[in-house]
Amino acid sequence: MTLSVDLYWSFRSPYSYLATSRLVAMSRDYDVDFVVKIVAPLALRDPAFFERSDPRWLQYTFIDVARVAQMLGLPIGPPNPDPIVQNIETRAIAADQPHIFRLLRLGVLAAEQGRGLAFIDEVSRLIWSGTPQWNEGSHLQDAAARAGLDLAAMDAELARDPGRLDAIVEKNEAEQSTSGHWGVPLMVFNAEPFFGQDRIDCLLWRMQQHGLSPREGIPDGAHA
Repeated sequence: MTLSVDLYWSFRSPYSYLATSRLVAMSRDYDVDFVVKIVAPLALRDPAFFERSDPRWLQYTFIDVARVAQMLGLPIGPPNPDPIVQNIETRAIAADQPHIFRLLRLGVLAAEQGRGLAFIDEVSRLIWSGTPQWNEGSHLQDAAARAGLDLAAMDAELARDPGRLDAIVEKNEAEQSTSGHWGVPLMVFNAEPFFGQDRIDCLLWRMQQHGLSPREGIPDGAHA
């Protein structure tokens, strides 16, 4: 029996990026389906969050993200450009946001086409590996193609009805708010929330208690 996990995920979250390759591997090795539910970054959902946070929080996050990426063997670098336009020194969020809304809508479309996990894996790797000007040239087109998607067709669909896609993001955020946690990445299995990239092993353990089995051709005991 295929188990299902709701995955609440943000393009601006480095921890979402750090989790994704392991979730892709888990989906490949085990009979589990990750239902990608794109949510807006905290910078949009709660702009005052950064003003309230202790300055040490951001300093620690930079250190922790770099070492977790090193431990996992993942490339890491400052987003260029940042999906959210923000003054890091003052923490002020710009009124004009040229990148994030397109990303949110593309993520929703990818999930609707059953390629959500592959898409966020490719695009987050593009953004969080520090690829210069990831939003220009063929970077996004190539990432979408690697995920089995046609970016031009997705952009055309996006242009037809962006409001429908925005409503899905809002619905995802409303669901997340009642799930037991507000952060990302958040995995919800059997109504139980697992917050953070460091809870993936715990999620796997819980699903194995509920009969999670390796996919056909994957030997017993294989670990994502």
